Amino acid sequence: MIDGTAGVSGRRDADEALLDNPDALAEHDPGGMLRHTASAGAQVRESAALAAEANLSVLADDGRPRAVVIAGIGTAGRTGDVLATVAGPRCPVPIIGHRSAGVPGWVGAADVVIAVSASGRSPEALGAAEAAHRRGARLVAVGAPDSQLQSIAEQARAPFIPVPRRAPARASLWALTVPVLLAARSLGLVKVNEADLAETAARLDADADRCRSAAESFVNPAKSLALGLAGSIPIVWGSSPLATVAARRFGDTLSANARYPVVTGALGEAGRGRVGLLDGVFGGLAEGERDIFADPTDDDDGEGTRLRLVLLRDGGLNAEDDTDEPFAVEERRADAVQTLAERRGVRCDVVTAEGGSALERLASLIAVPDFASIYLALAHGLDPMAVPAITEMKELSNQ
Repeated sequence: MIDGTAGVSGRRDADEALLDNPDALAEHDPGGMLRHTASAGAQVRESAALAAEANLSVLADDGRPRAVVIAGIGTAGRTGDVLATVAGPRCPVPIIGHRSAGVPGWVGAADVVIAVSASGRSPEALGAAEAAHRRGARLVAVGAPDSQLQSIAEQARAPFIPVPRRAPARASLWALTVPVLLAARSLGLVKVNEADLAETAARLDADADRCRSAAESFVNPAKSLALGLAGSIPIVWGSSPLATVAARRFGDTLSANARYPVVTGALGEAGRGRVGLLDGVFGGLAEGERDIFADPTDDDDGEGTRLRLVLLRDGGLNAEDDTDEPFAVEERRADAVQTLAERRGVRCDVVTAEGGSALERLASLIAVPDFASIYLALAHGLDPMAVPAITEMKELSNQ
């Protein structure tokens, strides 16, 4: 019988002092998740070089596809979200994420399937690659070298981009994403040039330096964000489609790395219902009953858990582009939810995108939250790499 708490260790209350002790951070991070996350810029450069060797130009021989299906699950599935938002509303064909085995029933010779798996052996990516080959669809595969996915790609005589497996998939977002973007560029669906990739890599390097473990909490934006979230129920909303991809990515890492429950989504959708959370028992009701003279660090005051809002704002640097809705609407909505949170006493953190391209702006919204999720795990004494529940679920599912 498997013990339900097997391998579970850590503390319920966050240890703020630990975050300013680099030696203690290294001790609690034996798998090197901070180091792997800091490699994001290097991942962009390496994957771009590997994709250049894969002869993706052959994808253009049969012209523009009817649709592109991105097949994968978890972080691999997020690459499709990144492609869709970077391609934007001007993309001439639909980009569809598929997170289960096989492919949609309508996929055929007129379509392209991009199968993505960090390990090269996920059932979802393998099933999609096999189905695409059977149906005559053009196939591109992205994953670990010398894997089952590479074997299927070779059988189908399809391009394969090898992504060396150096870290868990959730710390390999950029290694998996860049080949997907460059495959779509070969199909004429997205404008991503070498300057965009170089600037994105430089942005990720700069943010990794700002979020390094040796930087103290008061100057380290990731540590500050982690400490603000400690003990809360995070709500992460994105002001635009691009920011919403980053919000959902933050939800992924908060859940997997820090084991925090989190609500994520688009701010426009939240305004149709979920914004009511600010009025609820973890929002305005809890804050309204708070003793203003109580020590905010005292966990014995009976006040319970509260919401913490994280708002990711696009920044509007490309406001002249065609978008689903005017930039001014996004800005007013973001200002409104900040005002609502302030009126109810719900604390709000804001991360605003920077950069000249959609890819760089997205990177600027993902980098600091990625580090914050790891620092939050470490503050609770959790190993951000080892997730016992995932291991147990695999064991139980495969019995």
